[in-house]
Amino acid sequence: MGQLKRAWVGACLLALTACGAAGGTTTPDDDVRPARVTGTAIGELQPAASRATRPNIVVVMLDDFSMDLVQTMRSVQRMRKAGASYPHAFVTDSLCCVSRSSFFTGQYPHQTGVRTNTSNQGTSMLGGWPAFDTHGNPERAFNVRLQESGYTTGFVGKFLNEYEWSPGRALPPVVPGWSTFNTVFGSAYDGWDFASTSVVDQRMQITQHPAPPASASDAAKDQAYAGTVIGDLALDFVANGEAADAPYFLEVALYAPHNRTQPKGHYPGDPLFPPMFRDREGQRSCGRVSCAKLTVDDLPGYGDERADNRPRTRKGKKARAWNTASTLPAAAAVRDLRDRARMAQSADRLVTKLLASVGPDTYVVLTSDNGFHLGQNGLGRGKGTPYDTDVRVPLLITGPGVVPGKRKEVTSNIDLAPTFEEMAGLVPAPFRSGTSLAPTLGQPALVRQSYAFLEHTQQTLTGNDPDAAFTGSELDRIPSYTAVRSRTALLVRLDLDPRPRKTSWGYEFYSYRTSPFEKKNNVANPRRRDEVALLMGKLAAFDTCREKGDEAVSEACRTVTR
Repeated sequence: MGQLKRAWVGACLLALTACGAAGGTTTPDDDVRPARVTGTAIGELQPAASRATRPNIVVVMLDDFSMDLVQTMRSVQRMRKAGASYPHAFVTDSLCCVSRSSFFTGQYPHQTGVRTNTSNQGTSMLGGWPAFDTHGNPERAFNVRLQESGYTTGFVGKFLNEYEWSPGRALPPVVPGWSTFNTVFGSAYDGWDFASTSVVDQRMQITQHPAPPASASDAAKDQAYAGTVIGDLALDFVANGEAADAPYFLEVALYAPHNRTQPKGHYPGDPLFPPMFRDREGQRSCGRVSCAKLTVDDLPGYGDERADNRPRTRKGKKARAWNTASTLPAAAAVRDLRDRARMAQSADRLVTKLLASVGPDTYVVLTSDNGFHLGQNGLGRGKGTPYDTDVRVPLLITGPGVVPGKRKEVTSNIDLAPTFEEMAGLVPAPFRSGTSLAPTLGQPALVRQSYAFLEHTQQTLTGNDPDAAFTGSELDRIPSYTAVRSRTALLVRLDLDPRPRKTSWGYEFYSYRTSPFEKKNNVANPRRRDEVALLMGKLAAFDTCREKGDEAVSEACRTVTR
């Protein structure tokens, strides 16, 4: 039966059109929320067959993982050798909640209605869980369709900003489409002392994960670390799923290598990016690369003059400069880079364990919600820009029928929802803007998409972002923008007037043919006129794509990435 299943899955990748159509204390809380009942709006879904016909899927979602850390993780190198890698993988926006909303729905921010990380405690419906929920995204998420078709679906780890609970606070609602829902709340940013959820008989329960005292051993502290708790829950789910008859889907959403959000660490001496204690000392604590070898040379664009990045108007005149905050000092950039590498090691070990735990009929996907910058392009510390540091993410896929090697396809995180649907034998929902990557798994040379689009809303329109404590005013200074990215170029249209319903356009254009980073804004360079005109045309075409919510995406908008 196992051989039959592997043969079917491999054939499905090669003939996709035919196949695709076919530890803590747990306490129940008095304020329980029943699960919402949903039904499919996409017609009849075929029930999931046994694993002889439908593969399992495990997704590991890293948090703020930048491409400079890829070299430190052994599991990434293993997945590169064994599976498909996508060097031109981007996210719709370099903000956690916005990006994750696009991941779940296969939709751009203008479709999800999630534009920022937060609602600023409910004063705005532009961001956070309130926006995700209000705009009907939970019901449109791909996991709902997978569960309705018979998959056992699991979520473990970080969910969405402002989907939170603390003692004395009402529980958030049960999210539809998850058979197992072990959300780990935001206090886990600091590494220790947090709560998680489980759903029993359609009612949410809370499990407290207290931190050991400062006098406890490093091993005891590491056992209570957020990454360890998430990893244990994930491995338990996989073990049960591999032993069951029904196919399963699991998302493992880690907090690493995100910075802590509180001014003081949980334990004395905790760095801004707190790794497990076992990863805090020694040259090899940074993984495959000696910590001493991680320097500003690993941060392309660090030390580059930022004056020539200033936006220009359509007529080529200088527009308002937005990148005016202090640059992160070199010593701080190197310290943070090494600590982020140390944080990544707990994720690296978990990915290695997951790869060893799954069977031959299971896909494993590794990616991140966004990147992160540490002083590149004259910036400080953070994310949110359209630059390579912030919007390029790792994307690797191993599993049945996957031919190893790099893909030339330009892809975005909106492509993953339809990918999972096609892996599960479903026709992607018509409201998804993304394009399934499943055909590229068996055909490395296949190229259908050459552009990715980015949408960002300035954070000052909502405020109260959890990252603001360590990024200063930088995130607020990044203007709203729409951008288009190809393999070799980036065009950004920025709204330099932060006032609502006011606009002042500025443009930036960068070629990556001669530099791996955004060295100089060449939007007004006559020699780049044809390249700029091509991307301007792409932006104009994207501007016509205004579908929202469950509205079907037009063919023109679905193919605008070609």
